[in-house]
Amino acid sequence: MTPEARPAGPSLDQARRQIRHYGLDADPQSILVAARLMAVGARLGQAAEVHFSRFGLSTGRYRLLADLEDHGGGKSPSQLAAGLGVTRATVTGLLAGLEREGLVVRSASAEDGRGAVVSLTEQGAQRLQDMAAEHFERLQALVGTLSTDERGQFLGMLERIDEGIGAFVAD
Repeated sequence: MTPEARPAGPSLDQARRQIRHYGLDADPQSILVAARLMAVGARLGQAAEVHFSRFGLSTGRYRLLADLEDHGGGKSPSQLAAGLGVTRATVTGLLAGLEREGLVVRSASAEDGRGAVVSLTEQGAQRLQDMAAEHFERLQALVGTLSTDERGQFLGMLERIDEGIGAFVAD
């Protein structure tokens, strides 16, 4: 079975068996949807890393560059971390490699001499430009089997699932 043809996670029967095994009162379909979403998310994350590696980037490095481009100016590392939903340490690690490659530059903040501002370089903007056509073509292909209406419904569902993530990580 090819990776594209294999089911993304357990079956409904497997979910029912697990619920029975643990003596739980849970909706098997809810369990199945959540398990499949996590499995597809993991596969999508791996596929994204393969995709971005074609351009000498990782998903995190691409997101940081795209955030700077969208912002149209400099951002502090803490603003980047907040916008990307990662730690400041993660941003520091991403910036080190991007700076070495000349894709971003750090400079002293005009407002706070102790702080830094990160800006996209011409080379960084060019990297995004060079990959744009292929990147957006592949993004379209990823959801190409969905109709316009289905994509709209899916976006709404993703927003609701995103709201529920807190239940998954709550203490």
